Amino acid sequence: MSLQIENLSKTYPNGVKAIDKLSLEIQNGMFGLLGPNGAGKSSLMRTIATLQDPDSGTITFNGNSILEDPMELRKKLGYLPQEFGVYPKVSAEKLLDYFATLKGIASKKERNHIIQEVLEITNLYDVKKKHVSGYSGGMKQRFGIAQLLLNSPELIIVDEPTAGLDPAERIRFLNILREVGTNNTVIFSTHIVEDVKELCTDMAIINKGKVLQQSAPTEATGAINGKLWTKNIHPDRLEETKKEHHVLSSSYTEDNQLAIRVYADKKPSEEYVTCTPNLEDVYFNALLAN
Repeated sequence: MSLQIENLSKTYPNGVKAIDKLSLEIQNGMFGLLGPNGAGKSSLMRTIATLQDPDSGTITFNGNSILEDPMELRKKLGYLPQEFGVYPKVSAEKLLDYFATLKGIASKKERNHIIQEVLEITNLYDVKKKHVSGYSGGMKQRFGIAQLLLNSPELIIVDEPTAGLDPAERIRFLNILREVGTNNTVIFSTHIVEDVKELCTDMAIINKGKVLQQSAPTEATGAINGKLWTKNIHPDRLEETKKEHHVLSSSYTEDNQLAIRVYADKKPSEEYVTCTPNLEDVYFNALLAN
């Protein structure tokens, strides 16, 4: 299975260019779409999900045009938007039955089977009688995964799913997503670098509607190995150091110094020592270089 996006563009009526001649090829497995807030991630997700039309460009899934035949894709699509509402005073079980009916599963027996299955996958079986509107944020996100699995989708899109989750719910959610993503094409949109590091076999960094970089996370970190340097400085010297060097990030030490991480082909000066690159370095380097 593969999703191909070529020269996709979208400008909204207010003049914001959300997608700018963007091209991507996404294969089977977990694909991370990494970028800051406002980078165009949600606009791209909505366009792939056929919720809005682009101004130009093409999108094909397994050789079939999404833009020419959106209904064909929707049969194979599972979509979890950044925010979604639920009906008040309706249990998870009843709401899933309603969604399954909307997705064309006519047989009551078949609906019951798939509903029990997705409730178990998402660890919601024990609370299936509770109203979804009373669920915690993490439980609602897991319910979102349950509803998108009802039609056994081949393409799954999840948009900023871990934003606002506490650490335990985030890990629980990622484990579920990892499990369901084994045999599907999953596009995971996030601004949280750690999510991509833990989950994805391939990724792209985007900003201002453009792809800055696409590669496997391990390849991306390997490409800047030997070019990352660190040293501690006084906080007052940060702005001055940024003018002299390509500072990717900084963090406070126990003695209130700043440990800075600098990208450079050669050792900037004798005070610097080499350090092992991580995906956050890759991310900041891509954003600062463009």
